[in-house]
Amino acid sequence: MAGGLTHFDAEGQAHMVDVSDKDVTARVAVAEGHIIMAAPTFATISEGRAKKGDVLSVARLAGIMGAKKTADLIPLCHPLPVTRVAVDLTLDPDLPGVRITATVKTTGQTGVEMEALTAVSTAALTVYDMVKAIDKAMQIGGIRVTLKDGGASGRYEA
Repeated sequence: MAGGLTHFDAEGQAHMVDVSDKDVTARVAVAEGHIIMAAPTFATISEGRAKKGDVLSVARLAGIMGAKKTADLIPLCHPLPVTRVAVDLTLDPDLPGVRITATVKTTGQTGVEMEALTAVSTAALTVYDMVKAIDKAMQIGGIRVTLKDGGASGRYEA
């Protein structure tokens, strides 16, 4: 393992980590992020006036789909039997924008942090896509894991 990173072998080549010897345990990860937008864009979303439809509902579904497709997007991620994905989008007039939280669960040999991060990212990108015609200056940020539990490394909480 080069430099203490498990995705590199002794020669420094990228590889998929062998998790076959790990215990199957219940695992959960929570991630968060946000998208900041102009006040008129926020009003468009909150009043349900977006031409493409219900922004928050579509973004929620996109986030769920993103979590389920993580292994197809991130080259060294293991495909996992995801047992739960919840994506919550909350309008926040103080940003102004949308706060996004994703919770992902599995019972398996490796964690679901990447799935939670992908859910948040995909939901935020979907919000952007749905209202970009009126606000190209939106900013996606603050994407991070806030909770990870299960497995040998135990619990992490931001």
